[in-house]
Amino acid sequence: MTTTLKPAPVEGPSIAANARGYVERVRGGDMGALPAVFGLVVLCAVFSILRPSFLTSGNFANLFTQGAAVTVIAMGLVFVLLLGEIDLSAGFASGVCAAVLAILLTEQGMPWYVAVAAAILTGAVIGSVIGTLVAKLGIPSFVVTLAAFLGFQGLVLLLVKGGTNISIRDETILAISNKYLPPVLGWVLLVVGVAAYAGLQLLRARKRAGRGLTADPVSLIAVRVGALAVLGGLAVYFLNLERSRNAAVVSLKGVPIVVPIIIVLLLVLTFVLRRTSFGRHLYAVGGSAEAARRAGINVDRMKISAFMICSTLAALGGVIAASRASSVDPNTGGSNVLLYAVGAAVIGGTSLFGGKGRVLDAILGGAVVAVIENGMGLMGYSSGVKYIVTGSVLLLAASVDAFSRKRAAATGMR
Repeated sequence: MTTTLKPAPVEGPSIAANARGYVERVRGGDMGALPAVFGLVVLCAVFSILRPSFLTSGNFANLFTQGAAVTVIAMGLVFVLLLGEIDLSAGFASGVCAAVLAILLTEQGMPWYVAVAAAILTGAVIGSVIGTLVAKLGIPSFVVTLAAFLGFQGLVLLLVKGGTNISIRDETILAISNKYLPPVLGWVLLVVGVAAYAGLQLLRARKRAGRGLTADPVSLIAVRVGALAVLGGLAVYFLNLERSRNAAVVSLKGVPIVVPIIIVLLLVLTFVLRRTSFGRHLYAVGGSAEAARRAGINVDRMKISAFMICSTLAALGGVIAASRASSVDPNTGGSNVLLYAVGAAVIGGTSLFGGKGRVLDAILGGAVVAVIENGMGLMGYSSGVKYIVTGSVLLLAASVDAFSRKRAAATGMR
């Protein structure tokens, strides 16, 4: 009688060993999101000391809505940056899509879902055209998207008739950035989210152990889940505090509706990058396009897809921006939107050299940009000072990225 032996479960190193391993990776150049997290903590601490109003529940909620559009655009830019490319048109592409939304809603009287679908479809078409020019004709993405940046700026002017303001009155669209979830629903979503995260972590560890692979110990998973529960609980608690000066007239409390939208995008896009062949191929092309081509990956298709995803998310960012402003004008998607979006992706940890980055980086970087903009606004600094500080932070992030790559190459970790 033959007995089939199953591989013995292999539990991963202890928490202390994992911590030592993380320190070694950082020393080897793999810093990940550490600089962004450290910078975010320092900035919050400084602004809290200099301006105590920074920590109020009202300002906390404003941070989420203030940086939402830029964060979503930055999420799309991550896909392009992973290839070592750039999209300078993402800001005004969001403006074009927002203008399409506003025209269909206000001037054509279309339902909100038709207008949103048309705006997102417009973004997808824009991305496919840009991606085709880059992939098929071999035009550098810098040149193509710079031309698109100028062209879309003019197109927005034409769509809004030279400088008029198109107001948005649709309650569903306005609710995206201006309404809040009921407090109870905020807690329900937190519990569901933490439970789902814990379940996925345990399931992943069980599958790896069943295959005889090293799995994270239960203690480490418990620390992660506990940290998520604590941070999420604090966020929901502060957001559920009454922020209105006269609650009898209007009540302002609860998690902004745009927050779960961003969380859903984070989960879906992270799954695409980390758990699908498309995501693995994207990282491979970013690491070495020639090696990826020799391995049988359709490099041109990956480039077109990345630009399409970028512009589609830019369209969604335009919808969020239009919701926050309750209107669309020639400046929608312009001014500092592109600079902040690129800055958010890079500050969060996405490499400008390609092959390294996560969707979470855009959220962390977006939080840093929003904190700088918000905190310096509370302190009364001018736009000029804000630009200088944000540019300095971006330069520092790019320097850290370059240093990390050199360090990783020198230590053999890359």
